[in-house]
Amino acid sequence: MKKLVFLLAGAAALSLAGCNRNNQDEVQNAELNQPAADQLNALSSEAANDAANAEAASLGNQQQQNQNVVQDNTVNPSDAQEQNVSGM
Repeated sequence: MKKLVFLLAGAAALSLAGCNRNNQDEVQNAELNQPAADQLNALSSEAANDAANAEAASLGNQQQQNQNVVQDNTVNPSDAQEQNVSGM
């Protein structure tokens, strides 16, 4: 019975010892892998410029397509109709 108590006490001590370790190395490693604020600002500015350019290009293409779609549906009058102004 005493052996079982010592075994359980030892296992508990080992498990608790693992919980109380210093995580400073892991924190430093995580901080090293993070980009700097300047890099994040540059990337976000580049992304915003790319999005603006893409939107402008899309609007330009849409405007060009709209100009190509517009058609002149008027009917040109014949010479006789142009000369007949008595009905006006």
